Amino acid sequence: MNDHSQETSPQLSEEQAEELMRSLLHKEGTWVDWGKTCQQLQKAGYNSQTIFEKTGFQSSQQNLVIVASQVYDSLLNTNVSEALLSYCRGPKSDILYELRILNQAQRSMVAQLAKDKNLDAIETKEVAKTFQTFALMPQLPPGFTLHPGDAMAYQCWKQAKQKKDLQDRTRSIAKGLKYAFSNTAREAIEKLLSDFALSPERSAPLMPLYRVQNQEEISSIVPLAGTLPLSKKEVLGVEKLDRVSPFNSVNYHNTGSLVPLPSWQAVLTAVDPVAIICQSDRLPQSLTGKPEEVLVLIDRGQTDWNDQSYFLVEEAEELTFKWFAESPSIPLLGQVIIVLRPKKIFDENNLLEPWQMDD
Repeated sequence: MNDHSQETSPQLSEEQAEELMRSLLHKEGTWVDWGKTCQQLQKAGYNSQTIFEKTGFQSSQQNLVIVASQVYDSLLNTNVSEALLSYCRGPKSDILYELRILNQAQRSMVAQLAKDKNLDAIETKEVAKTFQTFALMPQLPPGFTLHPGDAMAYQCWKQAKQKKDLQDRTRSIAKGLKYAFSNTAREAIEKLLSDFALSPERSAPLMPLYRVQNQEEISSIVPLAGTLPLSKKEVLGVEKLDRVSPFNSVNYHNTGSLVPLPSWQAVLTAVDPVAIICQSDRLPQSLTGKPEEVLVLIDRGQTDWNDQSYFLVEEAEELTFKWFAESPSIPLLGQVIIVLRPKKIFDENNLLEPWQMDD
């Protein structure tokens, strides 16, 4: 990998890059300088593998010092003491790396706590995550302040109240006392030494998880043109819907209505479906029972005649459904896919009659 013509940018010459590589190889300066140098080389087009081969800094180490140096720079913009900055350079790149999830003000507070309590990277990571969650609470718990030490103390306080085992409870209390920042937080934890009332840990309920077993259980949404009588323009002007798998969701921008239908094969295979509501006595064939509203689904994408289907046509400026024994001379506006009767709701008394069946 001696040819860097495709890796370098005009902002960094070959000689400058080699000098930066040499400084990394000899670990000149502090880890903050290493992070800035690694970032400068990467921005110039050198990949992490090339930097590793030239300097011995592995990819993970490059990432750690780059991120940690950025956190260090953010601390420079806050009112932190030189003693804290000196501690961070000490070297504490692994500590500062764990502060990346926090905002600028939170970083300085956790860095100070890490210095005061001599925390390692694992402990600092726990404090950072706990403080981040604690700071998002809509209201701070009574006695605990917005400080990373109190955030840890509150977590230990909660855990101690849920422990049945005395040794586990004592360990949580001791840990809380180690971190407690405010006197009120310390007092809250100390009360647990004499208060042995348990607050049983509440487990989260099961998620209401279901899986659709049959395709028909998913509704298929289709546009509703309206109720007859309708004009040809009102039916043909309805916007076509595009169903999106796996839940047949649709995006619809018109002001018209939509209607859910079972995902029957006939509905799913329709090219351009539109629903129309009409009275059953307006159908070409009469239905048994009293006239009622039915929903007729037509497919505007199927306008080729066949003698096994009914079609929507316009006659005397009025839409109607017809069957043709031979190919008609008038335009076919769409093929009838299904005719859907409303679900029949039985009267409670009629449920006792065994002879009454739905059609």
